[in-house]
Amino acid sequence: MLDVVFIMLIFFIVTTSFVKESGVEFNRPSAATAQKKDKASIFVGINANNEVMIEKRVIDVRSVRANIERLHAESPEGAIVVQADEAAKTGTLVKVVDQIRAAGVKDVSVAATNGGN
Repeated sequence: MLDVVFIMLIFFIVTTSFVKESGVEFNRPSAATAQKKDKASIFVGINANNEVMIEKRVIDVRSVRANIERLHAESPEGAIVVQADEAAKTGTLVKVVDQIRAAGVKDVSVAATNGGN
């Protein structure tokens, strides 16, 4: 009986996916067409000061690609969501998305709050 419990425990630990959050709450812009993303596993944040954050760490825009390659290798089925503050510059957002796509990830979304009519 104890063996069965341990086998079930190992099964649940192995099949659990962990969410990699950016680490900060952002003031996201609203969009009427915003949809919930179910398979998001990696979050990249851009705060109002245009600082890029992954896993609660501030990183340089040029190192986004290496970090995303490492995180995406850990959970290749998950999507990447970029959480950009409303006050963040569009240029920073474009650079981050470009670095993510250069890492080989095609499923990239930008977070927004649902501002439906």
